[in-house]
Amino acid sequence: MKMIVGLGNPGKKYEKTKHNVGFMTVEKLAKEHGTVFKKNPFEAEVADFFVNGEKVLLVKPQTYMNDSGRAVGPLMTYFGIYKEELLVVCDDLDLVTGKIRLRQKGSAGGHNGLKSIISHLRSNEFARLKIGIGHPQEHTTVVQHVLQPFNKQDQAIMADSLKRAREAIDYFIETNNFVQTMNRFN
Repeated sequence: MKMIVGLGNPGKKYEKTKHNVGFMTVEKLAKEHGTVFKKNPFEAEVADFFVNGEKVLLVKPQTYMNDSGRAVGPLMTYFGIYKEELLVVCDDLDLVTGKIRLRQKGSAGGHNGLKSIISHLRSNEFARLKIGIGHPQEHTTVVQHVLQPFNKQDQAIMADSLKRAREAIDYFIETNNFVQTMNRFN
């Protein structure tokens, strides 16, 4: 079984913001695989599908970004998900807009959603797919930056980036080999 967690904030207000690229990615995956998200008792929306007989869970925590671990930890326990079966998709300020980077493990790098998951799992040894949203412009705070929608130019870049992210996730699901996925998509 695999669990692909897209990080973001719930609600219309945040729907198209930079901080929600994780949600955007798993929503597109759900659509491509013909499944829909349903509310779940673990403060998340979950969709599922099968690839080669393996169940894949797509998860959107509904706890808001900074408390994502509150949903992810209990879901992993309930479904018996091992850390090597988890992939977290999130935004990254340190990557140029649209660049994707896959990592097997690591620190939160200042990302509060990752900090929360690391805290709840008591481990930083889980895979992540980071999608670049660039640095804030001068006179813009980090909070303002991540809660803004993409401008028109960046929307086109992000469409390609989210497609590439989905291709990387599908490749990981098919091959069951994250190192190979990193080598191909980084």
